This record gives sequence, structure tokens and C-alpha cells, in this order.
Amino acid sequence: MNQKLSMPKKPNVIWIIPDQMRAQAMSCNGDPNVHTPNLDALAARGINFVQARSGFPLCCPARGSFLTGLYPNNCTPGHDLGLPPEKKTIAHVMRENGYKTAYFGKWHLDAEGAEGKLAPNRAVLHKIPPERRGGFEKFNGYQNNNEPWDCYVNDDRGELYRLKGFETDAVTDLLIDYMKEQKREEPFFAVMSVLSPHNPYLAPEEFLKDKRPSDMRLRNNVPDIAWVKEQAARELTGYYAAIENMDYNAGRIVKALDDLQLADDTYVMFFSDHGDMHGSHGQFRKTTPFEEAVRVPFIISNGHGCLYSIAPPVLYGNNHAGICDALVNHVDIAPTTLGLCNIPVPDWMQGFDYSGHVTGILPKNEPAEVYLQCNIPIMHHNSIGAAWRGIVTKDGWKYVAVEGHEWLLYNLKDDPYEQMNMALIADYIPKKIELNNLLGEWIRKTGDSFELPEIAPPVEINIFALPDERL
Repeated sequence: MNQKLSMPKKPNVIWIIPDQMRAQAMSCNGDPNVHTPNLDALAARGINFVQARSGFPLCCPARGSFLTGLYPNNCTPGHDLGLPPEKKTIAHVMRENGYKTAYFGKWHLDAEGAEGKLAPNRAVLHKIPPERRGGFEKFNGYQNNNEPWDCYVNDDRGELYRLKGFETDAVTDLLIDYMKEQKREEPFFAVMSVLSPHNPYLAPEEFLKDKRPSDMRLRNNVPDIAWVKEQAARELTGYYAAIENMDYNAGRIVKALDDLQLADDTYVMFFSDHGDMHGSHGQFRKTTPFEEAVRVPFIISNGHGCLYSIAPPVLYGNNHAGICDALVNHVDIAPTTLGLCNIPVPDWMQGFDYSGHVTGILPKNEPAEVYLQCNIPIMHHNSIGAAWRGIVTKDGWKYVAVEGHEWLLYNLKDDPYEQMNMALIADYIPKKIELNNLLGEWIRKTGDSFELPEIAPPVEINIFALPDERL
């Protein structure tokens, strides 16, 4: 059984959300290119959910899902489509239960106009009106900004002002200042969302100075193609430097909790919206169902920062020493947060409450699969340009279909780098039929719509009984 974290009846909760950080990119998860002592400490002291997935590996759909507890098709089905203002979020539920709520940093869920779509070139200076801030009381955020220095944010009145310096550092300052203002008798729920390590893969010089492309150890599924390896190594230097800056700021938050004597009363939850391919399978960025894009870090810990040394987790195994293999999806993060706070999960949320893995009261009837979707492809270069649906099962099978056709079938337990696609191999037709049927059940129960393939059962042919002209 996982270790239990003891908390008061109404604990504080902090979400720390980097953008485009894949689960593999932490030293506690086995990445040799990065040093993340503060995140490792949170994982060691809490629970490291090593099988967490992004239900839709793209910024806006993932954000809509983890804030509402709804699948992306029911809240934010595509990029820059925004979160409808009538949709309730976890902030509404927390406020109804006596919590102060605050949001700092990247929002990327506002939209305007007849089609509800925000023009990207207006995002940097876009003003987000109070009714489109997801119910958060305090809001110092911005719509979208891929320039990580001196970014503009909205203040509580909706006016823009400019943060000084590197965005992750400055947004961390905002969170820490907010923590200092809180009264101990009033619990708070605060979200800190930042751009890094999202492209353009930049970081302060002190974190970049020891990173060189020639030192990057690429994943085993990066093909031996010169331009792919060169681009991956070059971009990974800034990516890992930004992650180490994120780790530094996570340490600042933990220290502030200790200094303010809030550590024993606060859950820290660390997760990202999606991962980044960085050359795996010859692809870059996101929107693809491969593990580098869909697996995300997800740690729940209390606020203490004592450093521990732990071994990297196995990919599929029994829960042990703070490592949990529950199939957490973004849609589950809001219900799990409410469970940690002893708040009933509202009926309109579709996700599952995994908080029992943290409190020591293991949840019953947890899902045996995680549902993955790409409703509206964004057409990123060197990524997938088609809509798809997929599932990952508890025993490690992954199945993905495009409209009307099977596409991917992997056994992740034997093939964690997804190098043997069995989707069209005859021996695996029965398994494919089983998973195709399971995927259909998930499409129906989530209210989604998608045309799955019709897969015929295998037919054995006795070649010795065929006429000579058939041989």
C-alpha cells in the first residue's frame, strides 16, 4: 500500500503546471539529462503517479479537461476554442465549500467572436474578462504567450501589466506573495501555470550554461536520421534547462510553505498539460498518441521539502514506496483534488477520484483503461494530422484508431518505446477486436462521436487443402 499523507479536514491545495513537460523528463523517473531534486523530493514524500496521461495532448483541450473534470469533447474540443463561460470548474466547487481561489500565469482558455475562437496574434495583449476566468476570485493570468521573458498578464480588474524577468520566476513570485497574504483559518486553492518548458525552449543563462546538444542522450525510439537527431538534441538543451528552472521554483514554493508554516496543511500537486516528442518516432511537439506526448508527470505531495534518494520507477508494476500505476487522466485531476479536500465530487464531473491512493484508503472500481482523444488536429509540422481515439489498459496494451481504420497496437509492458506496431499483424487480430470494442464503449460513455473500424475475426486457412493453383 502507498504511504499515507495526513492532512487536516480542509487542506490548502497548490497546482503547479508546467507546459509541454513529458513524464519521462525528471531524474526520479529515470531521465539522465536532467537534475530535478525538488520534484524528486516531492515524489519521494508523496505519490508519483507514473502512468498519468493527457487525455488530449494539446494545450487548450487538456486545460479545459483538468479544470472542469469533463472530457475534452464536452468542454474544449480543440485548440484556441476556449472554455465556454457557462461551464463550471473546480474553482466554483472549491468556493462553494469555503475556499479562497487564485490563478496565476498561462490560462489559454478564453475565446471571443462568433465562432468562439481567439486570433493567436492577439493573445499576448488579450484582456480576459472576469466572466471567462473559470470562477477564480483572484486572477493574474494571460491568454497565451510563447515569449518567456517580460510577459503581460491581466490583473484582478482585467487591465494588463508586465511581469519583469523570466516568466516562471515571476509567476512563482506572484504565488508566493499570495500565500503570504492568506489567513490560516481560510483554506486556499491556488493554481500556478507557466509556459516553460514549451518551445521556444528558452531558460535563464545560469540553467543553460552546462547544457550542450552533444551531451544529450536521446530516447531509444529517436530514429537514426541526422536532421531529426540534430534538432532533438538542440531543442532538448533548452527544454531540460527550463525544467531545471521549474524545479528550482518548485523548491522556492516548498521553502515558502515551510517558512509560512503551511507545509503540514497543504497538498502540492505537480502535473503538465501534455508532453513533447523531441524526435521520438521522427516526430516533434504534441497531438500524437505516442508515450512521449501523452504521458505526463503527476505528483501529489505535502509541502515539505526534505530530500530523499529513490530509485527510478518501473513502468508497469505493483504500487510501492510512493509510486502508483493508476491510470490517471486529466479528467480525473479535479475529482481527485476534491477528494483530497473531503469535498463531494459533483455529478457533472466525468472523472474518477484517485485521492485514496494518497490518503491510504484505496479507491474501488477505478477505471481499467484510460481514454485518449484528438478531436480536432492542429496540423503541427512533424506531428499527426488526423483525428484519432485510443485507450491504454491497466495491463499495458495501447490501441489507437483513426476514422474508420485501426492504426496503432502496442504492448507497452514489453515494448515501452513503442517500436513494434502490431495493428496489422494477423496474430493480434483477436486482441485488436477486444480493444476496438473497449474503445467503442469509452466513446459511447463519454458522449464522444467517432467512426471506429469494423474488424473481421481471423479466418484460418488450411493451405494443404487448397487447389494447386491457389498455392
